[in-house]
Amino acid sequence: MSSSHQPRSLTRVAVDAQTLADLYAAPTALRVVNVWDAVSARVVSQLPGTHAIATAGHGIAASHGYADGEQIPLDTMIAAIARIASATDLPVSADLDGGFGDAGETVRRAIGAGASGANIEDQMRPLDESVAVMRAAIAAGEREEVSFVLNARTDALVKGGDRPREVAIADAIERGRAYLDVGATCVFVPGVLDADDTRALVDGIGERKISVIGLPGALTAAEYEALGVARVSYGPMPQNVALTALKRLGESLLADGVIPADTEALNNF
Repeated sequence: MSSSHQPRSLTRVAVDAQTLADLYAAPTALRVVNVWDAVSARVVSQLPGTHAIATAGHGIAASHGYADGEQIPLDTMIAAIARIASATDLPVSADLDGGFGDAGETVRRAIGAGASGANIEDQMRPLDESVAVMRAAIAAGEREEVSFVLNARTDALVKGGDRPREVAIADAIERGRAYLDVGATCVFVPGVLDADDTRALVDGIGERKISVIGLPGALTAAEYEALGVARVSYGPMPQNVALTALKRLGESLLADGVIPADTEALNNF
């Protein structure tokens, strides 16, 4: 697969990082439709409302035949990020899971692949260990002279066990503040958040400092934006929607259907 885009220089990535940081800080929430390969990145990049590209770690892993959660080799993940970055002129934020055992080195390699920001998970490590992971990611960007835009993810809600909701929210706030203190731009709190949860997180961590995921049952992006959220992403869901469409088409074709007449040629490079 070829692309007209060239690999990004460190100077270009540094400029992208400032653009990405500005998008997080803007009064309108940054909406990102997560992608998993070069062609999905190209299609999403061409949508008028797209201002940045975000990769889906789960989606990239699945597209290479791996389960989610750092089962995919780091070399394969970095190569996929580079392919995605080569397919777009927009800033790229990469999903780097939990840092693949060395968050600093992983961020250095992601920058080399063209990423100007990333999600990194705390995976509910002890707080001091989690802070060290986030600090290492920021320091790696500084060594490359890139103000790397870290969307520090806390799993306080999705891996909170059977703790009361208010305890998990308080933990997310404590962790989020600590990550911001070492240089993170935003704090990603995955889970289905209602308006009360979102208000509590924004009040505790900061306006335009919270990133959320749009899942079935979640609020709309506009509702999250009104509550002070900085970013709304969709994780593996866009790939699931695409695969559902493929499944439905396959069922139709195997039942003697035909390709729909309004099908667009979106896979041309």
